[in-house]
Amino acid sequence: MNKIAEFVKKSRKEAGLTQEEFALRSGLGLRFVRELEQGKETVRMDKVNAALAMFDMEAVPGRRDSEE
Repeated sequence: MNKIAEFVKKSRKEAGLTQEEFALRSGLGLRFVRELEQGKETVRMDKVNAALAMFDMEAVPGRRDSEE
């Protein structure tokens, strides 16, 4: 799982939200939320940022961390 997926899932659970509640509050589709939390790599960045905005965060371009 990637860092964004881990962050969103952990933060959503800490906020006491189900995936369905999170989708409704963020204006995103349930399918997108599920795919995001599963680490799907082909998600749209605008939607990723909509999800991250729920936690006052934003994804920005940068180099990938090297895999160890």
